[in-house]
Amino acid sequence: MKPEEAAEGREFKSKAASILLGFKREKDEGDSEQLSAMYKRILMIAWPSALEGIMMTLMNSFDTMMVGRLGSAAIASVGLCAQPRMILLLIAQSLCMGTTAVVARRKGEGNQRSAISTLQQSLALILMVGVLMTVCGLFLGRPLLLLAGAKEGETLENALIYFKYISAAFIFNYISLCICAAMRGVGKTRITMVVNMIANIVNVFLNYCLIEGHFGFPAWGIKGAAIATAIGGVVGAFVAIGMLFRKKDNYLCILPWQKFRFEKETLKSLVKVGSGTIAESVFMRIGFLLNGKLIAGVSTAAYATNQIVQQVSGLTFCLGDGIGAACTSMVGQSMGAGLKKKAYAYAKLGQRICLFVSAFLILLVFFGRNWFPALFTDEKDIIYASMICFLVCLIGIYPQNMRVMISGCLRGAGDVKYVAMVSLISVAILRPLATWFFCYPMNKWFPGMMFGFIGAWISFDVDAFVRWALLQVRINKGEWVNIRL
Repeated sequence: MKPEEAAEGREFKSKAASILLGFKREKDEGDSEQLSAMYKRILMIAWPSALEGIMMTLMNSFDTMMVGRLGSAAIASVGLCAQPRMILLLIAQSLCMGTTAVVARRKGEGNQRSAISTLQQSLALILMVGVLMTVCGLFLGRPLLLLAGAKEGETLENALIYFKYISAAFIFNYISLCICAAMRGVGKTRITMVVNMIANIVNVFLNYCLIEGHFGFPAWGIKGAAIATAIGGVVGAFVAIGMLFRKKDNYLCILPWQKFRFEKETLKSLVKVGSGTIAESVFMRIGFLLNGKLIAGVSTAAYATNQIVQQVSGLTFCLGDGIGAACTSMVGQSMGAGLKKKAYAYAKLGQRICLFVSAFLILLVFFGRNWFPALFTDEKDIIYASMICFLVCLIGIYPQNMRVMISGCLRGAGDVKYVAMVSLISVAILRPLATWFFCYPMNKWFPGMMFGFIGAWISFDVDAFVRWALLQVRINKGEWVNIRL
């Protein structure tokens, strides 16, 4: 082939890529980079985070499958612990979101010392909060579980056993959350993937050993599942700590004897992002608690069905979460470097990727809807109800992934107050109202339509579309690129 023909071929391929994927050269205040390279950068950060989410969801699903052998009441008991657990992790997750945003911004500024100091200060705060929340988990289990919809009897007693043991490991969960959040800020999502995969592999292995009694271990049932989860969290924390002490290729390396002090500006930035994220988390927890309580009020079968569908639908959000994590990092770093147009470009590229990912996931759930429920239970009524719920859930997969990704971009920019307001409107108010309407009045008016089972997923679709629409308006305006941290 002649050099001229080869050059024409390369030009044709470049134009084809431009048409199909929107690749073109983006000039931004002296910086010039192929959008194809920006796609690659997002995907390189996103895939470990997405794989981490998928593996964690799969491990949780295996956990539910193993517990499911004890009956639908056992599935409901473990599921009831989810929202109280998230309430006690709320402050830590909010602080960690601030850690991700501030560390990403400092890396973009080229200030490694400040990035490391931010992580150190976050860890100190996390330890103080972790001790308090661990104590709360150990002594406030019953009122929290009753608030979540547990009923006196076998379900509540089993839930209390599970919650007591997992609460003992909260402080370790806090530590790994903080370290992983900082690593995401600098784009080291492979480290967070390794930490969480090891923790979850330990969890699943011990589940197998302790729930039904294998390899000479006692058969402790739900108690065994809780102990396995707690030990997995402890192992994950020690792995995360070990990652901090690695000197090779570690932007956030901390030495054991390295001193630090609290800095007003850093704390102010952490509080600025963290306070907004706390508000968002509070609204979400209120909404999810109300939602879960409404579903539990329908019947144990309805709640168990909801848990099964949640396990599988959670997989469909993992890829969106991965893209959102990548956009949080890249938007934060771009804004730290003063490249506002590039930050906006990353948000747009993330939306394009979500479109293709969501199409794949919709097909996967559609064709697997008959097979997934049978992995969790052999109760035919619950399997059939789950299949119907999957069809309803499909409608919300694309808007849900889009809102996850856009939220990641806005958090990376520090625009957490708007995200919190959207959560208040949609999650804390609209979604529980929709769940109540479909699960109770509609279920009573049309008893043969299974609204008691599918009502929660209709409200999920409504919530997904409303949040996506409100967040899309915000991202399109572009005012978020002017926020300072």
